[in-house]
Amino acid sequence: MRVSQLLIPTSKETPNDATLASHIFLIRGGFIQGVGSGLYNYLPLGKRVLDRVRTVVKEELDRAGCQEVSLGFVTPSSLWIESGRFEKYGKELLRLKDRKENEFVLGPTHEEMMVNLVRQTVKSYKALPINLYQINLKFRDEIRPRFGLMRSREFLMKDGYSFHASQEDMKREFDHMEETYKKIFTRLGLEFRVVEADSGAIGGSGSKEFMVLADSGEDTIVVCDDCDYGANIEAAVRAEKTCDVEPPEAIYARFHTPQTSTIEALSDFFKVDPFYLIKIVAKRALYDGGESRIVLFAMRGSETLQEVKACNAVLANELVDLSEEELAEAGLVAGYMGPTKVPEGVEVIFDAMLEDATNMICGANEKDYHLVGINLKGYEANYKDIVAVQEGDSCRRCGGKLRYTKGIEAGHIFQLGTQYSKPLKAEFLDEKGKSQPFVMGTYGIGVSRLLAAIIEQHHDDKGCIWTKESAPFAVTIIVSNIKDEAQLALAEETYAALQEKGIEVLLDDRKERFGFKMKDFELIGVPLAVVIGKNLAEGSVELIERDGLEKRVIAADKILAEVMGCL
Repeated sequence: MRVSQLLIPTSKETPNDATLASHIFLIRGGFIQGVGSGLYNYLPLGKRVLDRVRTVVKEELDRAGCQEVSLGFVTPSSLWIESGRFEKYGKELLRLKDRKENEFVLGPTHEEMMVNLVRQTVKSYKALPINLYQINLKFRDEIRPRFGLMRSREFLMKDGYSFHASQEDMKREFDHMEETYKKIFTRLGLEFRVVEADSGAIGGSGSKEFMVLADSGEDTIVVCDDCDYGANIEAAVRAEKTCDVEPPEAIYARFHTPQTSTIEALSDFFKVDPFYLIKIVAKRALYDGGESRIVLFAMRGSETLQEVKACNAVLANELVDLSEEELAEAGLVAGYMGPTKVPEGVEVIFDAMLEDATNMICGANEKDYHLVGINLKGYEANYKDIVAVQEGDSCRRCGGKLRYTKGIEAGHIFQLGTQYSKPLKAEFLDEKGKSQPFVMGTYGIGVSRLLAAIIEQHHDDKGCIWTKESAPFAVTIIVSNIKDEAQLALAEETYAALQEKGIEVLLDDRKERFGFKMKDFELIGVPLAVVIGKNLAEGSVELIERDGLEKRVIAADKILAEVMGCL
């Protein structure tokens, strides 16, 4: 392709709303064009990159035995009502009506549509397992779209769904998809971690995220450098914690503790480590149909509540804070709440680390009073993992130290089980002729988000540095002086020769200054450039690798061999 014929509206100006490198360089490089909040057009360069990434995803999935389909972008609401997600999904689900007042949604994900397809076409265990996928547009009405392609409202997504006769076979495919995804991300030249994750609105019994490591990532992930353990902070676990400080010894009693409504004040009052104090976090749990209830989450005073874990522990849609007035109305005293004396109707969830704990101090649910000598050995309660893993905690797998890092979620795989097949009555006949619900897995990749992820991980202060498999072109030929007949002739000859070899090559034949062309090369990020300039009089040209901008002089008659050796 000749640059003189290509739509590449490059710019020196940084967009006002752009803060991330990917957003800045994709706009400035003429890859994408904003048309509304979280909505983007793909210009020729952007579409080439998008297609390149899509091809890598498709090739690996097809090689893994998956079958591609294409489902409707507009989905009947009746399917979402059947699955129970129509109301639960929230305002990110864009609902609309046609001229006949029939309700539809713009699909943010397609579990319901794919289940509907399979329940109408697969009737017997003999047709199982089957793994179907699509690479199609999705729409989520994000409350605050930002960061360009990283968090847009309309995006290209690969979503796949497998159907099985047993849980064991679904887990086999889940592991197979994990390995397939690793191949995809490796081919795209990305540094990534596979981490344990919360299943969120998709649901299911287990899930893993594929996190592209980048300081700009929105997700905090917990990793161990001594082994391959990794988890989103919402799902991270650790080895059991201990405390080197001696526990306080006291007989069970009610103790006057004025002005000690915080863990810090209480720790100072008793001169004890927060490890031996019971912290209470009160929340209102919200459910379908407007139902709600007050829940007290109890944990050691040295811990922090992890709200996603807490929300999952009570199977709520959301947790919200309570005012002191709401607590008082429920019979609770702010700053002095305890898990052992609570009003009727208030639920208590204990962190798993409190099970069988002794020598504890907690609130008496009475102003200015605490209980000492609390012994939870044999105490029957609802124990759940509800606290956040902290940096420096020990890895449950190997004992190494855990640390935080940042990541961009680019892929997510789920073990769904029968979560969708049961409510949608999607069934097959097993070997005994009995109807059984399909056991499912689902597997997603944010294809358009990958463009942003690649640039977040591969850029410098001058622009993009595309990886080999994602680059819009493999090499660009830059003619320093377009009026020099010898330079132009060699450029045309090299351009034709590379095309004959099947190399995707860009010829910058514009009547622009050499410095302007180089700035565009650095901004656009094609991996390799052949610069044909004044050195041609001495029989040589320059070869520049975009990653690092390393230059070397090569013989003009060796261009083809040198370029092929770099690709």
